Amino acid sequence: QVQLVESGGGLVQAGGSLRLSCAASGSIFSTNTMGWHRQASGKQRELVAFIDSTGSSDYVDSVKGRFTISRDNAKSTVYLQMNSLTPEDTAVYYCYVRSPRDDTLWGQGTQVTVSS
Repeated sequence: QVQLVESGGGLVQAGGSLRLSCAASGSIFSTNTMGWHRQASGKQRELVAFIDSTGSSDYVDSVKGRFTISRDNAKSTVYLQMNSLTPEDTAVYYCYVRSPRDDTLWGQGTQVTVSS
């Protein structure tokens, strides 16, 4: 069974950068949409960014201009480059892969903590 493994989280000061990676243990079809959600303590999980099979992407307003999502289909990996981080970005970040039939696979989550 395919699993998603996230990496790249950690502790960073405000204004810093992190790059999250999410690699699938098996092949992920390029027709899948890939993306990231996050969940801050005491808050609901929110969609941060996604990228579809054509390479089109979108972001939640709060990260536009600061975060960039990308994918490498050959490596079955999705990335999230996060710049100009603020304490409000502190959360557990979860990657996901969604098939055209809406089957969704989730990663285990990686903690991002931004200190002020």
